[in-house]
Amino acid sequence: MILIDLKDSRPIYEQVVERFKILILRGAIEPDEKLPSVRNLAVDLSINPNTIQRAYGELERQGYIYTVKGKGNFASDRENLLGRYKEEILKQLKEICRTALSVGMTETEIIDNIRGWGKL
Repeated sequence: MILIDLKDSRPIYEQVVERFKILILRGAIEPDEKLPSVRNLAVDLSINPNTIQRAYGELERQGYIYTVKGKGNFASDRENLLGRYKEEILKQLKEICRTALSVGMTETEIIDNIRGWGKL
């Protein structure tokens, strides 16, 4: 379900957050589906439970999961999240394009490269 890339420069909790976000947005984790407990996921990934707790806290803060006291953590409805995630990606893309333009790339170069990617 979740794989940690030890070569990734991001902190482990950020990787866990990103992996869960993708699983929820793709529908691999259904709305209201119970997530693994902090302890079980920590054991499965061989990482500190505090790391998982931090990731779950961030996912809840961002609205991807919700907690039911005494029951656990559950996936939120992905419909609202998908639009927000797309906005986040477009904001990042806009910033990258600004950077590309500032170092001399032309708008045509940027667009041609994006079109050349086709279906990644």
